[in-house]
Amino acid sequence: MSPESGRMTGTLIEEARAIKDALLEVQYEVREVADETESRLSADIRERLGYTEAPAVITDDLIDTRIQSSTLVITPRALANVLPLSVKSSETVRDSRKRIAEIMFADDGRLVVVAGPCSIHDPEVALEYAAWIKEKRAQYGEDLEIVMRAYMEKPRTELGWKGLVYDPDLDDSNDINLGLVMERMLVCQITNMGVPIAMERLNANTPQYVNGMVSNDTIGARNTTDQKAREYASGTSSPVGFKNTPEGSVEAAVSAVVSANAPHTFHGMDMSGMPMQVTTTGNDMAYVILRGDQQGPNYSGEQITRTRESLRARGLSETIMIDASHGNSRKDYRKQLEVIEDVGRQISLGELSIRGVMIESNLVEGNQKLEDVADLAELEYGKSITDACVGLAETNTMFSLLAKAVRARRQFILEQK
Repeated sequence: MSPESGRMTGTLIEEARAIKDALLEVQYEVREVADETESRLSADIRERLGYTEAPAVITDDLIDTRIQSSTLVITPRALANVLPLSVKSSETVRDSRKRIAEIMFADDGRLVVVAGPCSIHDPEVALEYAAWIKEKRAQYGEDLEIVMRAYMEKPRTELGWKGLVYDPDLDDSNDINLGLVMERMLVCQITNMGVPIAMERLNANTPQYVNGMVSNDTIGARNTTDQKAREYASGTSSPVGFKNTPEGSVEAAVSAVVSANAPHTFHGMDMSGMPMQVTTTGNDMAYVILRGDQQGPNYSGEQITRTRESLRARGLSETIMIDASHGNSRKDYRKQLEVIEDVGRQISLGELSIRGVMIESNLVEGNQKLEDVADLAELEYGKSITDACVGLAETNTMFSLLAKAVRARRQFILEQK
């Protein structure tokens, strides 16, 4: 979107539509050949194995009785062939994953800071925010590993806009193919700028569309107990955090880390969109994210200690990330600074288990409701359409506070030796 008009600028979205349309043509052609080949070979197998000819059975009242329509989806490989990973992007991701691992699970001494919009709905805003994050990474790099929050799938408790991937036009047209293309275009551009990204994972298929471009994964509070999410986390190439549940169960997040550490075998999808049996090695870079709950915050020193002891009891790394939003801010974005101030104080006093924080931040503070505008042109540029965020000035204040806390922790540790 442009600040002047409030409308999404045409360049990126028009390019994305052109890519989508061209790839769908290819996909339908591939599908037609594949269907014909599969049908012919299946008939050959039936004949060779002595099965009788398949009977003509009417299944209209048995199959897809609640499916209104279905559309072919571009495969991850086809999209990657058109929008390949650049050398710069690969370097960005490789280097950032290494730094995150060293901070979260070794003795790097710095702090991982995941900051960005609650959800991305406007590509131009996302790119402008990424440019700002690039500046802040250079400014605070000695103390903070700042990773841009680039969430393009939005979990909903009941109903609502489900994110850029699912409804990129913000009008309930639900053009998932366009959303997947736009997602990859954005991720390619942001990482090519030298800015690493973090994403929340809602299923095991969509990650394939940005394979190799995500530095840090998150499993959200609603999905922490989901076996499929745990299986996915056991195989992701990134460090991955599990949030405590909305009801406040930290033990569920600890159990999820145990599960993610272990190998799993499950039904998945390859880059060509084919169903696959996937066997993982287990992910030893899984950790807990404390995000508060329905009753309030859970980032106090006492709660950090309990979480640390729970992790230790299970033989896990005592690694914790604090989400400054959600229950920890009592769903008031203006209280995120209070959270960061308290967390910064704990870090300054030598708390080693706090290795990362999350901040919901955007170009403009607050939020706006998509359903409240009659025309998308009325949307304010740079302001969230989901959870409210802090603006750039306050985000920078938090970065500065956290960097100072990291330096104080280093000094505290030196004095204790």
